[in-house]
Amino acid sequence: MYKKKENPLRLLPTDPEKRGKIKIRLEDILKERDISLNQLSFRAEMQRTQLRNYRDNKVQRLDIDILLRLCYVLECDLTDLIEYIPPED
Repeated sequence: MYKKKENPLRLLPTDPEKRGKIKIRLEDILKERDISLNQLSFRAEMQRTQLRNYRDNKVQRLDIDILLRLCYVLECDLTDLIEYIPPED
């Protein structure tokens, strides 16, 4: 008899905190390179408010164009900018 495989996505916790976190390391990079938010805003041609949300990890959805701009201007890789932090369980 055929046994249906269990879908691994069904095991995904419903609580977002139990899935881990995505951390945007923009603040760390700016401090390391001694770049102000105003300078980054000018170079990346972005609003400070938008950059502040990325710096403070207050974005709900990542925008690929913004990530491209940040990586280009800051001369970094995407893996330098974004970090996955697994859940503690």
